[in-house]
Amino acid sequence: MTHRDSEGPVCSLKFVTLLVALSPEFLFLGAGLQLRDNGYDGLLVAVNPQVSEDQNLIPNIKEMITEASFYLFNATKRRVFFRNVKILIPATWKAGNYSKVKQESYEKANVIVTDWYGAHGDDPYTLQYRGCGKEGKYIHFTSEFLLNDGLTAGYGSRGRVFVHEWAHFRWGVFDEYNNEKPFYINGQSQIEVTRCSSDIAGIFVCEKGPCPQENCIISKIFQEGCMFIYNSTQNATSSIMFMQSLSSVVEFCNASTHNQEAPNKQNQMCSLRSVWDIITDSDDFSNSLPMNGTELPPPPTFSLVQAGDRVVCLVLDVSSKMAEADRLLQLQQAAEFYLMQIAEIHTFVGIASFHSKGEIRAQLHQINNDDDRKLLVSYLPVTVSAEAETSVCSGLKKGFEVVEKLNGKAFGSVMILVTSGDDEHITNCFLTALSSGSTIHTIALGSSTVKNLEELSHLTGGLKFFVPDKSNSNSMIDAFSRISSGTGDIFQQHIQLESTGENVKPQHQLKNTVPVDDSVGNDTTFLVTWQTSGPPELVLFDPNGRKYNMDDFIINLAFRTAHLRIPGTAKPGLWTYTLNNTHHSPQALKVTVTSRASRSAMPPATVEAFVERDSTHFPHPLMIYAIVRRGFYPVLNATVTATIEPETADPVMLKLFDDGAGNIQMNAPRKPVGRSEEEQKWGFSRISSGGSFSVLGVPADPHPDVFPPCKIIDLEAVKEEEEVILSWTAPGEDLDQGQANSYEIRVSKSLQNIQDDFNNAILVNTSKLNPQQAGTKEIFKFSSELFTNRPEYQPDGEAQKSHRIYMAIRAVDRNSLKSAVSNIAQASLLILPNSSPVLDRDDLILKGVLTAIGIIGIICLTIVVTHCVLNRKKRAGKKENETKLL
Repeated sequence: MTHRDSEGPVCSLKFVTLLVALSPEFLFLGAGLQLRDNGYDGLLVAVNPQVSEDQNLIPNIKEMITEASFYLFNATKRRVFFRNVKILIPATWKAGNYSKVKQESYEKANVIVTDWYGAHGDDPYTLQYRGCGKEGKYIHFTSEFLLNDGLTAGYGSRGRVFVHEWAHFRWGVFDEYNNEKPFYINGQSQIEVTRCSSDIAGIFVCEKGPCPQENCIISKIFQEGCMFIYNSTQNATSSIMFMQSLSSVVEFCNASTHNQEAPNKQNQMCSLRSVWDIITDSDDFSNSLPMNGTELPPPPTFSLVQAGDRVVCLVLDVSSKMAEADRLLQLQQAAEFYLMQIAEIHTFVGIASFHSKGEIRAQLHQINNDDDRKLLVSYLPVTVSAEAETSVCSGLKKGFEVVEKLNGKAFGSVMILVTSGDDEHITNCFLTALSSGSTIHTIALGSSTVKNLEELSHLTGGLKFFVPDKSNSNSMIDAFSRISSGTGDIFQQHIQLESTGENVKPQHQLKNTVPVDDSVGNDTTFLVTWQTSGPPELVLFDPNGRKYNMDDFIINLAFRTAHLRIPGTAKPGLWTYTLNNTHHSPQALKVTVTSRASRSAMPPATVEAFVERDSTHFPHPLMIYAIVRRGFYPVLNATVTATIEPETADPVMLKLFDDGAGNIQMNAPRKPVGRSEEEQKWGFSRISSGGSFSVLGVPADPHPDVFPPCKIIDLEAVKEEEEVILSWTAPGEDLDQGQANSYEIRVSKSLQNIQDDFNNAILVNTSKLNPQQAGTKEIFKFSSELFTNRPEYQPDGEAQKSHRIYMAIRAVDRNSLKSAVSNIAQASLLILPNSSPVLDRDDLILKGVLTAIGIIGIICLTIVVTHCVLNRKKRAGKKENETKLL
């Protein structure tokens, strides 16, 4: 955020994902944002469809990034600048002759511009979630910030602000100010301002005017109303991550200017390292050298692109392998649901199929009503070929032919490619796919997956999914449900509320409730699918007790589906369904529920699920993330669960945490959104598929314990009376799963010593401190007297004296594996002359107090699986523990 002035393996490894060696030019075609020859290419700025058309907005964006390019070039010592930038214009804007998009979309943007405000008004911010040195998700600006020149008085010029946010986004550095802790007491017992560098000058101001800094302390605490006013004229040149609005600031803090004592996010998240140290360790700097000479780089070039008609082609495998494990049936059910419910109105849709050869099944047809949808469903394949051979390239070729019929090119089109076969020649059409300008989403079925299929998705900017051969898995429908238009218009997109499937015995039931909250309700659809010839008995009740049965559903016996679209806006509350298996043998019964926003004035709650990377190698952990929000406000009081579906083993359910145990808060904390009265009564539910990932090199069972507890990153210390109170979030036995065995807490009067030599700092007695379950909040108290009565802390004479002590912690599991040392917390002790006996260094704790709090969000874990499907499921109900998610 910009400173404004004022458990073990799940299954064994069978397949290895192979990446294709491509020439640099070939890779660049689908690479998105890249650094080449010191210049960033492919920076994408997207304007949200809800932003009103304004002739000044685009020129201001151009001016901001142009200024930022030169400022960044100098701040990085002639290392990087912006070469070319694309601005994605909403399809609703009329003025201007814009180029047609290729693979650009709102969801892929590095910078987004919206009219949605957070609690901090027009503060720019960057969504950071991966940690120090890791790239963020996007930079956010409001249109008001970009149009209102009056805001620059507080923020500084927009170009400088952009560089501040770019450092957050690209290099994973953090703010060097702290609005919650603007002052601290340094190691010399002096009041200091939380800043970097310490050379930035100013004066302390109390309520009645300027005052000595010591007047800012009353009774050992900082006086309310005391502030530090920065001089308008400065000599200090750093730091951009502290206050870029100061005209003298042209650099990032480096090792010589960095303030390690300041209680800011940069020190907490990056282990006291300077911003410049993190930046120079990045790939951008490792793979480039400063430009020679004294000339400035050229200004960036801009291209304005706009999405045209939405064009989608389904490219479906009909080889004989699709006859295995009900794959064709699952494809039919999911594709029908996509065509009848998910595909947005006015979308052009075509259908192609392939085995060893490709075939066009349906030319492009625009969806304007339900009859158009039903017509497209009639073209879906009903049988498979006798051939086992598959040619993905043949299928894509026919798909391109379909979409090119509209405008002569495939620019901006979407391919949904579904296949179960192994095609060794898929790389033959990589260049064609990339140059087509089409985005290719891939869905791989079964165990014989195409080795380079996921790479095709990656290079074209598409999503990738894996569907295991399990009769009760709803992964195919979830994958189709995840694929949206990518316009960023949440009011037009479907939202998945329910996804469940069970193998139900004869004369047994599948019964559940689905909460429909008041932010959704339009176009609400219930889909029921089954395996055998006849449909199950079905009863659905709305919140008022109105009953629907199978006679109210539209039934497709060939595809074994039944769907009901609720007229108008579905009543908010709990909807209850019961499915009874009347067949003589067990069968899989599945239910999917989707809806859309109920009104344009209130954005609905959404959940977005994704993994840190496509694959990892055992034993390196893989991070799974969820973002739950309404508009740009985080949502409170929710429970988030990840369902990991391995290739063959049973699904693994994992509760996700937003607890500081390895996770990163959004850089600019937004005001959280409380739930409405209706939501508090009924809760709300959201489903989102997070795609697929692979874990390589998994050893056969049993394997030794290689996973220590997660690093604690939210250790805090507070001095109250004669006690120091430490608080942190409990890590697990293995990363953030389970329960650690013990804690090791050490204290030092030297920040440098505890950072560089933790093992030799004073050890705190934690024998009575028993770690709690991962994700709970731990609170531990110890007497400051037992620490300050040591001889080296005794003041001379009778005068009282203030000292800083520094504390850090690490967790230990039952096999003595230790976590990394935590962030360093500090506290100021007021020391009085005392002749009390000195205690041994291992007897410095009186008591420990533990408190458990339910919290949610991001998980740090290692999933030991081959090909997995990640679904993100979030429910919140009135009986859930109070939680917090960013």
